[in-house]
Amino acid sequence: MCTRNPVIVIHGGCGKYEEALQEICLQLVKEAAFQAYRRGQQGGTALDMVEEASMFLENDPHFNAGCGAVLNEYGEVELDALIMDGKNLNAGAVAAVRNIANPTKLARLIMEQTNHVMLSERGASRFAKAVGFPEVPMESLITERSRERLKKNLTAVDSHIEHGTIGAVALDTSGNVACATSTGGLSNTLVGRIGDTPCIGSGGYADNLSGAVSTTGKGEAIMKITLARLITFNMERGSLILQLSIEYCVVSQHDVQIGKSHLGIRF
Repeated sequence: MCTRNPVIVIHGGCGKYEEALQEICLQLVKEAAFQAYRRGQQGGTALDMVEEASMFLENDPHFNAGCGAVLNEYGEVELDALIMDGKNLNAGAVAAVRNIANPTKLARLIMEQTNHVMLSERGASRFAKAVGFPEVPMESLITERSRERLKKNLTAVDSHIEHGTIGAVALDTSGNVACATSTGGLSNTLVGRIGDTPCIGSGGYADNLSGAVSTTGKGEAIMKITLARLITFNMERGSLILQLSIEYCVVSQHDVQIGKSHLGIRF
């Protein structure tokens, strides 16, 4: 499906936003959308658009992605990210990476320059060095707000959803779709915890035959039902519009097991 104008949709993550930050975060999401849309107008692909939006939000400390990400039990930043091309189902992802300011960009390099889909911590770091991708001091990714979030979540078993996981889906003028999702995960988790974000079909999914999805919520719940792929599957069937598709797939069938409150779904 070709379109005269590109389309970009962005989310800044589920969770509770402090009242003082709501308008700030909304304006930042709008600015990210504007920049990504402009990239599409200038001939950028859907991949270019979702990467542009993700990097903009990863660079802003108000979101739980890149700079400003939440901290694990040792006060460290570990990042997950995914990018997927709906034209050919190519995908790239990073999991539990450190010292990387823009994990979405690194995920795209993995997709384009290796035969793999996902690299984690040490392997991702070695790949980044090999291709000249810049690493940054971890301290540059840690904010005072992230330290305060950590203090509020003192037990790893009671980690809370922190707002700010970011995601984007796009449709370019050639009719191709793409998705990207990027996150710092949950505050005060065990070291090495990996959620849904880098997992194809859970944190995101893109296929020109159906559409593109970027999820947000508690990864342990999302992974159980491969939420992104489940939504696109029902979109392919054409039996339900998107909102009803989510409600049918998740709430009706799985609310008892996982609860819609974990999936960033609001009715």
